Amino acid sequence: MSKTITIDPVTRIEGHAKITLQLDDSGNVADARFHVTEFRGFEKFCVGRSFWEMPGITARICGICPVSHLLASSKTGDAILGVKIPPTAEKLRRLMNWGQLVQSHALSFFHLSGPDLLLGMESDPTTRNIMGLIQKYPEVARNGIRLRKFGQDVIRILGGQSVHPAWTIPGGVRTPLSAEDRDAIKRDLPEAFDIVELALDMLKDAFDTNATEIETYGNFNSLYAGLVTSDGGLEHYDGKFRVMDGDGRILEDMAPEDYRTVIGEAVEPWSYLKFPYYKPHANGNYADGMYRVGPLARVNICDFAGTPLADRELRQFRRLGERGKPVTSSFHYHYARLIEILFSLEKIEETLEDPNITSEHVRSNASVNQLVGVGVTEAPRGTLFHEYHVDSNGILQDVNLVVATGQNNLAMNQTVKQIAQSYINGHQLTEGLLNRVEHGIRAYDPCLSCSTHAVGQMPLHVQLVAPDGALIDERIRD
Repeated sequence: MSKTITIDPVTRIEGHAKITLQLDDSGNVADARFHVTEFRGFEKFCVGRSFWEMPGITARICGICPVSHLLASSKTGDAILGVKIPPTAEKLRRLMNWGQLVQSHALSFFHLSGPDLLLGMESDPTTRNIMGLIQKYPEVARNGIRLRKFGQDVIRILGGQSVHPAWTIPGGVRTPLSAEDRDAIKRDLPEAFDIVELALDMLKDAFDTNATEIETYGNFNSLYAGLVTSDGGLEHYDGKFRVMDGDGRILEDMAPEDYRTVIGEAVEPWSYLKFPYYKPHANGNYADGMYRVGPLARVNICDFAGTPLADRELRQFRRLGERGKPVTSSFHYHYARLIEILFSLEKIEETLEDPNITSEHVRSNASVNQLVGVGVTEAPRGTLFHEYHVDSNGILQDVNLVVATGQNNLAMNQTVKQIAQSYINGHQLTEGLLNRVEHGIRAYDPCLSCSTHAVGQMPLHVQLVAPDGALIDERIRD
């Protein structure tokens, strides 16, 4: 008779989920599942709306990374209009996306995962949170707040507000960037650079104390996918969709709008989150097509970053893996995030020096010219696909959204299982062991609703029950 451990809810992630660990008669973990327990339904209730409304509507999917859906939706609208947006509009969209990467990655690293990294995976759960981090490492917590504020300020300056800015639209953006606002962003760049350099040092110092975690937190072979530039560089807005295998071989370098030829989506009755997979490797079992997206995937698949400081870190990052092969441990999502923050800051600095960045030509005007549009961009958590089918009046007939967290779903389940098998047995539960399982999910920084956060502890009730029904161990958090 099997036993089941349930972790519900998973804490310090964006959204609502639970984890179940199924034990065999010997008390070993036989299987593990990451359940997403909320349903949003955007793909259904948007049908019948105008595609012009979609950037504003889909941005409401997420309170942490609304810019991702704003950009993907606007790019889908560009495709329906059949237009090439003005060069300045593209640069401004990129600026907003880099600002979003900075603020989202800073939140993930400093405030969601920072308590584990600095206070310890098995430290006192009453202080293993943002408040405990503020008490013991106030300067680290302050740096996280300041770095996130910089990213939020970039979004606010461009879009008028930092959350759900209705600024990017089909055909371009609504308003240009003024010289005064350009200079305001530039003034805060030096502090942002200093903070990310300190964060890199802090993380590297944690490598030795987390050597076991690096080996067991999602350390397995998989495929990796994401956007790259036309010449293979690190990319977050446009370019080619690349798929790489665990040996570093490039399997695909394709137009991202053709994603359906290689990406399928499976569903399971125990989770509302879909299970995207790489179809050529499915072989009758979709789980064989597992791939990872997001920071770890992006820094693995690119040939170079394209900026001096990020390229320096990328060279160091690649020493963590076997020569010529991707870095496999999901623990190193943390390192990849910091590399992407550094890259984003460098690209913001470079782009603001462009004399045309304040041009007032930021929108191309047209009407419906195509009945199908696909828009693809890189969200902080990975590649995001929007696909709209419209009628001649631009009214949506069908909507498909392939979100980044969904594409990591198979890998997150595998990560939970690997950690559970390494640390949990059927005899005793500890808060630290359960937190390790949760941290494996935090490494991916999943965005499930998104925008639900908890300061401190969220309720948790876990029971370990013997085959005869006897209660072996129990943990309750209020």
